[in-house]
Amino acid sequence: MAPWLESPAGRYLLAWEQRQLDHVVADIFGYHAVQLGWPMVQALRASRISHRWLLNDGTLEAGPDLALLPPGGLGAGGSPPEGGGALAVSVLSAFETLPFPSGSLDLVVLPHTLEMSGDAHQTLREVERVLMPEGRVVIVGFNPLSLWGAAHGLERLGVPGWRGRTGLPAHGTGELIGWRRLRDWLRLLGLEVESGRFGCYRPPFSTQRWLERSAWCDAAGERWWPVLGSVYLMVAVKRVRAVRLLGGPQWKINRRRRAAAQAVVTRGRPVPRCEDR
Repeated sequence: MAPWLESPAGRYLLAWEQRQLDHVVADIFGYHAVQLGWPMVQALRASRISHRWLLNDGTLEAGPDLALLPPGGLGAGGSPPEGGGALAVSVLSAFETLPFPSGSLDLVVLPHTLEMSGDAHQTLREVERVLMPEGRVVIVGFNPLSLWGAAHGLERLGVPGWRGRTGLPAHGTGELIGWRRLRDWLRLLGLEVESGRFGCYRPPFSTQRWLERSAWCDAAGERWWPVLGSVYLMVAVKRVRAVRLLGGPQWKINRRRRAAAQAVVTRGRPVPRCEDR
């Protein structure tokens, strides 16, 4: 995906995702945050969380842009440098087996991680496990019900005339997960969708000239067909309902209270005895 992200379509996609992620993570607080995969986007750049890590599954080749960070991650108040290239990786691990204790993370960001993962269901289960109560997960994915999604499907099927013509490469992504399908998965895991939005309504042109000519599609798409954006961002929160335990059945407690209550005795005129009559 790295060569494609340097193309006009890739830069257009990254620009939209970076703006949305900066806006969303800035209002999420906590102590520990993790970005899973996709080092080409700085998902935690605007986060106020002190300890932040970038975890990758090790499929990308090592190089100057993929050097390992110290064990402390990006550090308190630290931010990766601006400019092109991928971010430095803090942790190398598979997405299906995250090396974090249960209930230890306040924020997990998945920028196209489910599409790159070998087992999307297991990845989501691991995310739910490591999230603490009221922790949040931010998911970014391609929308199969869009122009980019349709072109991606035709290219993966090998339809003549479509190979190499679309913006999204077929070899760099797996199966695209739709909005409703992902929402159902999250509900089964006890994660409640809090907010979300769609974006990138321009057709999958591979040249900068045609992308600029179709800039009007972004404003028109947000107004007239908002659910047909090529990419979506979803925020979900882990809800844990508290259970209150009583000491015993309520009717037994009420009966004890009634039995222990004091009776009120009123004094009246004494009743005459038989001898006095």
